[in-house]
Amino acid sequence: MKVLVTGGAAFIGSQVVERLLMRGHKVVVYDNLSTGQMGFLPPAGSSAWASIQFAQADLLDLPRLKEAMQGVDFVYHLAANADVRFGTNHPSRDLEQNTIGTFNVLEAMRSAGCRKIAFSSTGSIYGECKVIPTPEDSPFPVQTSLYGASKLAGEGLISAYCEGFGFQSWIFRFVSILGERYTHGHVFDFYKQLLANPNELKVLGDGRQKKSYLYVGDCMNAIETAIEKADDKVNIFNLGTEEFIQVTDSIGFICDCLGVKPKIQYGGGERGWIGDNPFIFLDTKKIRGLGWKPELTIKEGVFATLNFLRKNQAVLSRTEDRAIPAQPSSKAASEGASGSAFF
Repeated sequence: MKVLVTGGAAFIGSQVVERLLMRGHKVVVYDNLSTGQMGFLPPAGSSAWASIQFAQADLLDLPRLKEAMQGVDFVYHLAANADVRFGTNHPSRDLEQNTIGTFNVLEAMRSAGCRKIAFSSTGSIYGECKVIPTPEDSPFPVQTSLYGASKLAGEGLISAYCEGFGFQSWIFRFVSILGERYTHGHVFDFYKQLLANPNELKVLGDGRQKKSYLYVGDCMNAIETAIEKADDKVNIFNLGTEEFIQVTDSIGFICDCLGVKPKIQYGGGERGWIGDNPFIFLDTKKIRGLGWKPELTIKEGVFATLNFLRKNQAVLSRTEDRAIPAQPSSKAASEGASGSAFF
C-alpha cells in the first residue's frame, strides 16, 4: 500500500511513518519542514529510506500536493499550524495552514482517486465545554481559539467529502501528546527554562489549569486500533487518558525528575493565554470500547519526554537539517509489533 503522510517529518507524523514502514508500506512524506526535522526520518541511503518518497512542500501548493498524491491509497493528514497560544497574532495562519490546507488535501485526494483519510483534530474544538469528561457527541459551545475553530472547519470539510464524494475518514480529537520527538509544549518550555536557569521557572496562568495528556506510543496504538476496527463512513474518536493533572502537578514531576527546586513565578489568571481552556478532559469510552487502553500514565509520559529532551538537546535550538536519532515511539514499535497492517 502507498500512504501519504502530511507533516510526516514532525513529532506525531514521524511516528506514523515509522509504523507504516514497519508494516512494509510505501510512504510519501509531505512536509514543509517548518517544524518537521529530517533527523526524525530514517537516514538517507538506509533500507527504510528506500520505501520513502520525500516531498518538501507546503499544503497551500495544490499542484505539488496533487503530484505527490498520485497512486496513494490512504492519507494521514497531520500537518497543521499548532500555534494555539499566539494564534491571535496571525489569525490568517490557522485558516490557511489548517482549513485551506485540509481542503487542498481533500481536493488532491479527489483528483487522484484516493478516498481514505485519517485526520489529526484536537480536543480544543470543544471550547470550554460544560460536560466533563467530554464525549464525542457533546454539543459544541462557542469556539475559544482560532486553532480549534480551524480544526473544526477541517472536520466539517472531511465529513462533507465523505458524504459528497464517497470518502471514508477517521478523525482523532487529541489531548496534548507527550513523548519522543516532542518539540513544543509545556514540558519543552519548562525544561528549556530550567536548563538555562534551574533556580527560576515562569508559568503562564495560575498553575491550576487541569489538563490531560497522552503518550505518543499510546496515541499510535489508538489510531491503529480505530482504523482496523471502526468502519463507518465518518469515524470520530477522542484520544486521551482517564486521568488529568494540574499544571502544578506537571511542574512537580519535571522538577523531581531534573532534581531542581526553582522559585516559581505565576503569571496569574485561570487562563495562560486567549483560548487556553482551564479544564480539558475527554471521555475516551468509545476508543476503549474497541479494546485499546494506554500503557503509560501521564507522569510516565512526562518522564519519557524529559528523557528524550535530555538526550537530544539539539531540538531546543534546532535547524531544519539537524540530525536527531530516530527512536522507537513505543514498546510495541521497539519490539517490532506484529498484527494487521497499520493504514
